[in-house]
Amino acid sequence: MELARRPEWKLLTTPLVGFLLLFLGFPALVNLLYSVSTVTFETLRSPTISGFGNYFSVLVDPEFWQASWFSLRFGVLTAVVECLLGLTLAIFLSPLLEKRSGLMAPLMLPLMVAPAMVGLMYRLVLHEFVGPVPHYLYAWFGDSPAFLNVENAFWTLSVVETLQWTPFAFLLFYMAYQAIPGDVREAAAIDGASPWQILTTIDLPLMRPTIVVAFFVRFIDGFRVFDNVYTLTGSGAGGSTTSLSIYIYQAFFKQGAIGKAVAASVVLFVASFAVLYAINWLAGRKRSAA
Repeated sequence: MELARRPEWKLLTTPLVGFLLLFLGFPALVNLLYSVSTVTFETLRSPTISGFGNYFSVLVDPEFWQASWFSLRFGVLTAVVECLLGLTLAIFLSPLLEKRSGLMAPLMLPLMVAPAMVGLMYRLVLHEFVGPVPHYLYAWFGDSPAFLNVENAFWTLSVVETLQWTPFAFLLFYMAYQAIPGDVREAAAIDGASPWQILTTIDLPLMRPTIVVAFFVRFIDGFRVFDNVYTLTGSGAGGSTTSLSIYIYQAFFKQGAIGKAVAASVVLFVASFAVLYAINWLAGRKRSAA
């Protein structure tokens, strides 16, 4: 409270507040206006206020809930697998990377490729007619699964997402693992602790904040996925691979339902904010209890 009352505090925070108001506040107000209006591309400058009909259209739309379920499953699954793989690689490759730090560069290569390009690449590789993977599976085993059909598309997309973004989790966990003082492990080993005990009682507890942050970063990114899903399968057969981002994109650009698309984005924002607020509240209670 003392710091907030100082004149220099107000001076230093003014640019940040101005930035937030200009680049976030104004678009947010416009979106709220459009979400309660009847608006088309021809009437963007003069929308007609029509109430909460757009929100009602979104909430009663089965495709919205189908897209929400896809995004939730996709975000949770990919975040969990990426964190598990990244943590495993960070721990077991740490001795090798300490001696051969140049190996870090090829491990980070998937992060350098745009998600849309990854989607196009795997679309060609897994194409049921011309893709090399189905071709060789047929040649060697006489059969090949349809990687991009309704039954397998979700799992294929999850694998592609995991392959691209596991290096991100690996990098975070490797840096956190390296930040643990070696003296702590040596002291535990002298006291007779096994490598497994050192991992479970020293390494993982000290890395817990990084693990939590990495999980939520990857969950948020997976929940709002658009690029590689859209280029690999689009909305999928019967909307089977329609994420919330793709749902909003289709409502806006293909259906021209601007009010409905903006209302869906507002619902998504409110839900995300509620989840983040609840997590922050729980973390605050835990700190207070400690």
